[in-house]
Amino acid sequence: MNKKLKKVVFISVIEVKVKGKIYLVATDRKYTESDEWALLESSGVIRVGITDYAQKELKDIVAIELPQVGRVVKKGEEIGVIDSVKATAPYYAPVSGKIVSVNRELERSPELLNKDPYGAGWIVVIEPTNISEYETLLKPEDYAEKLKKK
Repeated sequence: MNKKLKKVVFISVIEVKVKGKIYLVATDRKYTESDEWALLESSGVIRVGITDYAQKELKDIVAIELPQVGRVVKKGEEIGVIDSVKATAPYYAPVSGKIVSVNRELERSPELLNKDPYGAGWIVVIEPTNISEYETLLKPEDYAEKLKKK
């Protein structure tokens, strides 16, 4: 009997209610003003994606433009575009560094950004050139407060 096991990861979240909608903010990562998340991994790289708020605002995501592996980016630089039935939206590098991995699964299944924005819907991994930039990002509680003001 050879059954595939599905990896399940539980993360702690803050629930934020804004205008009748509930948004989840994962507490194990930091955030940008432009609604990206950044997760510092034990190896020193930073995994990046869009927030629950961003994916819910975009609605049904149908495509994503991924950057090239090896590309050097600056904090705040546009690194790609997400297409949804509602809009086309850029996403930005939360830190400066080199893109060392992209989530190719999103090319086949862009809906992962909607279904699992904090897990399987990650977009890129950046090897930071200045780790102190990570420390300047919003803490989960600060990002949750920012959402409440929308």
